[in-house]
Amino acid sequence: MSEPQHDDTHDDSFGAAQREWLTERLTHYLGVPVDENVPFHQYGGFDSVAALSLYGDIEEEFGPVVDPTDIETYPTVRELARFMAQHDPRPAGGGLVRAAFVFTGQGSQHPGMTSGLYWNCTGYRAHLDQAAAELLPYTGTSVVELILGNDPRIHQTAFTQPALFAVEYALAQTLREEGVTPVAVLGHGIGEFAAATVAGALSLPDAAKLVALRGAFMQYLPSDGGMMATCAAPFEAAELVASEPGVGISAINAAKATVLSGDREGLERIQEQLESRGIACRHLAVTHPFHSPLMAPMVPKFDAVARRVAGGAARVPFYSTLYGRLTTEPLYGAYWSEQITSPVRFADAARAMLAQQTPTHVVEIGPRVVLTPFLRRMGGTEGPTCLAVCRGPESDAVDLAGVISALDAGPLAAALAGA
Repeated sequence: MSEPQHDDTHDDSFGAAQREWLTERLTHYLGVPVDENVPFHQYGGFDSVAALSLYGDIEEEFGPVVDPTDIETYPTVRELARFMAQHDPRPAGGGLVRAAFVFTGQGSQHPGMTSGLYWNCTGYRAHLDQAAAELLPYTGTSVVELILGNDPRIHQTAFTQPALFAVEYALAQTLREEGVTPVAVLGHGIGEFAAATVAGALSLPDAAKLVALRGAFMQYLPSDGGMMATCAAPFEAAELVASEPGVGISAINAAKATVLSGDREGLERIQEQLESRGIACRHLAVTHPFHSPLMAPMVPKFDAVARRVAGGAARVPFYSTLYGRLTTEPLYGAYWSEQITSPVRFADAARAMLAQQTPTHVVEIGPRVVLTPFLRRMGGTEGPTCLAVCRGPESDAVDLAGVISALDAGPLAAALAGA
């Protein structure tokens, strides 16, 4: 059997962890320190029994990645680890886990959100404090104080958006600090700012400035509009919205989960028509009609600020819910201005991400579960495992530890986390 070519795209930290595991097992059987470059047969205690025992260990831990004869063909730790890595059934390039991060949008906030994490997880506390410090010059009040004080102002747009951004940034950074590196990111509405920051397209100070000003400018718009979730398909909603200039499609979350936003009277007329067709509708408890034509008056003011912010291209695959696809374009100010009145094309972006990145796990990052049910239905029974960092108000450090454990699934978790 000839030596296969080394796959330079395979995760090097995974190979290093395999070598460490093999070295430990051989040391156990031989009773002497093992050099990863020295052939097994040079150790006097390595015989056919030891070889079969090692094969059994590999089969138990990694599955059918080698045959007993491969241990003779690749007779050093380094060679055997390389062979195992090339034949491992899990996706190359992502190690044991290929986790995509999906950031929740406005509406997921609640008083006291993530306070259990803040008090019991030092890493999360440090990241939330950092984000809050960057926001403070614009918000005037610490978002940490708002959260910990169960302040009802958390539902005011001027505070909701900065607080959600801070929480989502801190949650993602905590996961990354624990060794979970996203293979792709996607954000719903305001969640795109956290996604872009984690992906390196926005710096934390620039993102904090944009988010805080965006929320403040929206706060002072008239609050006479509304939002309505429907079970209509996008084409059905578009047909009705065409005759209502004050209403727009604000989000397409699934094949039959379309959210409309805008003038309340227009929404009620559309509701009447949809319900006459047996299509359910539900008005949302919001302060403003987000992602609708009624947001247009604040766009020029926001754009004047946004165009002076140095956005860049994401360093992690960024699935835009503005475009509904992967984008490699720099996320300059014009992107964030256009996003304000445009629909959130979550379904298109999420489907593209699942198909193109083939994640093993999708992690919803936000203060409570909102998007996970949609993601599960999109993935189906053969799709990725869907996890939520926070399931709701009671989530704490124990729940976070469970998510991290699930994302580190497999025999090399500890080695990978420390690599």
